[in-house]
Amino acid sequence: MFYTIKELVKQAQEYSSIAELMIATEMENTGRSREKIVALMEKNLEAMEQSVRKGIAGVTSITKLTGGAAPKLDKYLKTGNALCGDTVVKAARNAIAVNEVNAQMGIICATPTAGSAGVLAGVLTAVRDKLELSRYRQVEFLFTAGAFGLVIANSSSISGAEGGCQAEVGSASAMASAALVTAKGGTPEQAAQAVAITLKNMMGLICDPVAGLVEVPCVKRNAMGATQALVSADMALAGITSVIPPDEVVEAMHRVGMQMPSIFKETAEGGLATTPTGLKLAKEIFGEKKN
Repeated sequence: MFYTIKELVKQAQEYSSIAELMIATEMENTGRSREKIVALMEKNLEAMEQSVRKGIAGVTSITKLTGGAAPKLDKYLKTGNALCGDTVVKAARNAIAVNEVNAQMGIICATPTAGSAGVLAGVLTAVRDKLELSRYRQVEFLFTAGAFGLVIANSSSISGAEGGCQAEVGSASAMASAALVTAKGGTPEQAAQAVAITLKNMMGLICDPVAGLVEVPCVKRNAMGATQALVSADMALAGITSVIPPDEVVEAMHRVGMQMPSIFKETAEGGLATTPTGLKLAKEIFGEKKN
């Protein structure tokens, strides 16, 4: 078992990959067989694929606050005129697709939460063809992400209600960036650096859901998290490192989350939730508040 990123990187040297370390850790913690653990992760992958496909086909939430953005981005991507490369736009499209399905109350795989479920799924499904990832390597991608997510969850937080959106989309983006690095052939240390770069860039991100629903701005923030993961991975693979060690970055994020006012932690009492339009939408959805 590992409790810090430093321990994770060190222990990974004793295994063929971070994914194998994570599988061994799961076996130790749950008592399940290797076959059962891998099968469960394959099921998670299937849920991700289904939500990406469904979201791109087009869904609308019950409140009608969100829906249809993924098909629009898909159509734009097919024009070949996107400013960003295809991989970046695909990751954003797929991330949005998953979270639009979540807002529509469809089936998604929380990674690490429902509100940030689009990031990892969006990134993986966007890069797997480019990186020629076999089915099992895609499963390994998820285990690698889970290993870093486990450290973040134990050392800081993955809850928007506890640490703001930095803890949700930020953590998801960091997990995706680490998995990207290893999928591209990077080292565990480079994966750790990608995590640090990601969390530093997303530190302080507040959780301010309009009407208290996981729709606005959550859906589009998943697209932002997915693209950040790609950039962080490229930076780490290029040999760029974080001046502040990864574990210290995680601890700093935790402190920021604890110091963050409650109005910025999923309460819908600050940020975009309290703009004139945000308040108007909340009133239209739930009616007048009773004192």
